[in-house]
Amino acid sequence: MTHEASAYGLWSLVILNSAVFVIFAFSFFKPQTARDWRSFGAFAAFVVALFVEMYGFPLTLYLLSGWLQTRYPGLDLLSHNTGHLWSTLLGEQGDPHLGVLHIASYVLLGGGFWLLSSAWHVLYHAQRRGSLAIVGPYARVRHPQYLAFVLILLGFLLQWPTLLTLLMFPVLLVMYGRLALSEEREMGLKFGPQYQRYAEQTPRFIPRWSASPTPPSREA
Repeated sequence: MTHEASAYGLWSLVILNSAVFVIFAFSFFKPQTARDWRSFGAFAAFVVALFVEMYGFPLTLYLLSGWLQTRYPGLDLLSHNTGHLWSTLLGEQGDPHLGVLHIASYVLLGGGFWLLSSAWHVLYHAQRRGSLAIVGPYARVRHPQYLAFVLILLGFLLQWPTLLTLLMFPVLLVMYGRLALSEEREMGLKFGPQYQRYAEQTPRFIPRWSASPTPPSREA
């Protein structure tokens, strides 16, 4: 995209895109407990911060303007394409939307939302039965919903990195890790030895791709 005065200041797009992604994620995550709301709220804050810079005000480009103009003379800082900083920093030519990193971001975003949807479906039916979720994505990893959020965040960072979201990302990782440990303690108290056997067989965050061992019990 060439320089356009309307490349930023599009606050209606900030609101629209933020709402679409937050509502879409909400429809699958369905936060219920205070812990759920904290994790979802942090995700929503990340999304809003991202779209504020993507369509509202390019704070990162503003803060890095001196360095960018020195290293890349003639760079149009108000061009929307410049905001795709990975493409800019790597010196890629052409439309950044067709670049490898941008395509990879779509894969991560699509995979993240698919995993979030699949995990919610299993968890919803397990909670209604009062049983332990151990099938579907839960047969491969203990916390597929948190893993899904991380994939989505990585997808956004590949597509449009900003100083604020880059700073927020490790904070969110720590937050999801602590929430996962808290959740495991609760499941251990609720399901006892059944959960302990499940936890011993199933990785916490990195999925196991090999054939799963026989689960401790199976949902009907």
